[in-house]
This record gives sequence, C-alpha cells and structure tokens, in this order.
Amino acid sequence: MLIAFHKPYGVLCQFTPDLPGQITLANFDFPRNIYPLGRLDMDSEGLLLLSDEPSINDRLLNPKNAHARTYQVQVEGIPTSSALERLRSGTIFLSSHHCLPCQAEILDPQPTILPRIPPIRLRKTIPDCWLEITLTEGKNRQVRRMTAAIGHPTLRLIRTSIGNLQNPCHSPGEWKILHKTERAQIGI
Repeated sequence: MLIAFHKPYGVLCQFTPDLPGQITLANFDFPRNIYPLGRLDMDSEGLLLLSDEPSINDRLLNPKNAHARTYQVQVEGIPTSSALERLRSGTIFLSSHHCLPCQAEILDPQPTILPRIPPIRLRKTIPDCWLEITLTEGKNRQVRRMTAAIGHPTLRLIRTSIGNLQNPCHSPGEWKILHKTERAQIGI
C-alpha cells in the first residue's frame, strides 16, 4: 500500500511524539503498519508518502535513483539570477555536504496559496517571492539551508510533487491510497 498525504504545518513526521502535545501522523487515522517514506520537517507542508512496503524506501530516497522532489518555496527578498545559479550549479556547501545541482526558478506568475495557520512572518519593507526548487537528494532541512546560503531565508515550504506525481491531496490533512497509475508516476 502506498499513501499520499498532504502534511499540514506543525505535524511531526512520525507516529509517536517527541514532546507532549505534538501533533503526529497518529492524528490522521491511517491504516495500520505504515510508515513515512522520507520526512518533511514540522515547519514544512505538502506531499508526504507513507507505505507498508519496506522495499520502496531505498528506491525512492537513495540519491543514486534520482527521484525528483519539487517544492514551492516562499523566500524573503527577490533572488538575483546569480543567486539562483548558485542553487542550480551545485556549489552550495552545507556543513559537510556539497549539494547536488538542482532546478531553481522564480515562479512567474507567483502562485496564489491559501494563508497558513499560524501565518508566516512578513516584513513591510522586505518583499518576498515564491521559487520552485527541484532536488534529487534530501538532507535535513536542505531547501531551507540552501535558500539561507544564498541570502534568502525560507518563509514557507510546500512539497508539491515526487517524481511526476503532483500532490493528489489538495487540503492539509487529506490522504489517499495511490493506485497503479499514480505509483507509476513516481517510478515505483
């Protein structure tokens, strides 16, 4: 079984809380014996896959298999073409890791996305914009760290697709079991 879930902001990508009061995957009435494939941090939203098939994990998450993951990222400021080129070229170094090249562009037109609860921090004197970033690797908080490295902190991050599968769940907290044709869009 493979499930697509639109993870809301503030949800921990595991079934047991680390701290009292945390909202976890256990709050969403999933079938028994499934687990998340990869993670989205608590501050991130969007497409998360869950499964009861252990063999999918490596096929989906190992960078050598190059499963693309696409994010819409609201950042502070408007990145220059040279800042975007740093993302694309793979020259960003995070701790002990050189990021692989990725696709990165300013979305034009800018998407209309419903406000988040709680709302993001906006500054009246600093503009913001939405980028689309596609990676084939997924280190801890990588997109956030990459945008910070080019001088544009992430305000909001939403995973919109994995492989060719666009998030089939449009409302935060919604989930569905994926069928054969949807699984094929992910390449598994």
